[in-house]
Amino acid sequence: MEDELVTKPLLVKQEPDNISSSNDLGDSSGAGAAVRPNDSSATVILVISTFVVACSIFTGGSVAVYSSLAESGIIADLGLTVAEYSVFGSIMTIGALIGALVSGTTTDLIGRRCTFWIVDIFYIMGWLAIIFSKGVWLLDFGRLSLGIGIGLTGFVGPVYLAEITPKNLRGGYMIIAQSMASYGASLSFLIGSFISWRMLAIIGCIPCLLLLLCLFFIPESPRWLAKIGKEREFEAALQRLRGQNADTSHEASEIKDYIENLQKISDDKILNLFQRKYVHLVIVGVGLIVVQGLGGLYGFTFYMSEIFDSAGISSTLGFIVVAILQIPTTVLGASLIDKFGRRTLLMASAFGECLGCFLAGLSFLLQDHNWWKEVSPILALIGVLIYLGSYSIGMGGIPWIIVSEIFPINVKGSAGTLCNLVSWSCSWVVSYTFNFLFEWSSAGTFFIYSIICGLGVLFVAKLVPETRGRTLEEIHASLTHVLQ
Repeated sequence: MEDELVTKPLLVKQEPDNISSSNDLGDSSGAGAAVRPNDSSATVILVISTFVVACSIFTGGSVAVYSSLAESGIIADLGLTVAEYSVFGSIMTIGALIGALVSGTTTDLIGRRCTFWIVDIFYIMGWLAIIFSKGVWLLDFGRLSLGIGIGLTGFVGPVYLAEITPKNLRGGYMIIAQSMASYGASLSFLIGSFISWRMLAIIGCIPCLLLLLCLFFIPESPRWLAKIGKEREFEAALQRLRGQNADTSHEASEIKDYIENLQKISDDKILNLFQRKYVHLVIVGVGLIVVQGLGGLYGFTFYMSEIFDSAGISSTLGFIVVAILQIPTTVLGASLIDKFGRRTLLMASAFGECLGCFLAGLSFLLQDHNWWKEVSPILALIGVLIYLGSYSIGMGGIPWIIVSEIFPINVKGSAGTLCNLVSWSCSWVVSYTFNFLFEWSSAGTFFIYSIICGLGVLFVAKLVPETRGRTLEEIHASLTHVLQ
């Protein structure tokens, strides 16, 4: 019976779509303008719900760079040794791994909205512990708590946003929300140089309090409510998100039919991911996260001041230029993602990262040989800016957008946990090895990252499907049909 269900289409009705590319999902050869019954406009509730995700991701960006900004102040005020401060800096990654490990199960068990409550509790508790710390133990507890919040956010944020946004708005909304990590880091870099570490932690609480306030107004994910059988709540939540006057009958019927058929096939267990019909999805999802994580971001983020100082550039000037760059690149990515698609932006982003790392490596190579001493600092700054700008328009947010789109809801929790663990494992590898690699060869470090990003271009071109312009149910049904 299960074999029969697997071979049946999970959607009884599927509207034609006029979108096509070399890796588009399913048959999109319909002529003429396609009917798009699920296209919707933005509503106040949808904007507030997106703001919740943005606040949680913004806090994650602030937390990631906090240790590099607060190092001298904390060591001076609390008398920490270098070893003790190293524990403080790295324990966030341990917390993120813990959060990642339970993110899928927690989100599926108690729902997306309730998981945001837990995220905010960990965030507020972590910042307060740092603000009132008098010694190393409370300091480490606060950093660990913040890390757990980041680990949970890494999954629940993109999943919730993918499940509540209509297909015509999903890409733009998600890339804006995902880019908030860059904004959080940039704003922290700007103000962290002029205020104390405790004041920086107090300011870090502001988006957490805004998140707390908005949580009272947002609905639960309609798709999660449909999955657990709460039909009345599902229809009410969908109506709130689409507007009181919107006709949601087609979208509601499509979601219910899909989930009813899907739940007859399998439960959400980690081993189910390795069934033949999901292997390609796992390769795509995990592969994108590996390219994103090993491409060098946390080397740039955690050790940006060291990179600028070694290149002969003022750190303050570098931070300001980087912070200013985030705004136009994020707007550019959000405006292009639903026009040119995920794959195109991912390939352009990975190529830009490759070029940025190559230029940064070339600048240090020139410096090592005492060639073009006047040019090498400028080349390093250009390389860093190209890398971070390219990361913002695509590789920063789109891998998680695709992960949240391609996995069916019956394995989404397990898939999210796996991808989240891989993400933080890669981040730990980069942050731990950067100093050793940089000491071995500053130029070689960036050339290695350039090669990884170059391989990322090939990976996206060969394996990653295009998902723009389709509902989640259409994406899953097409992939299931293709992979049988």
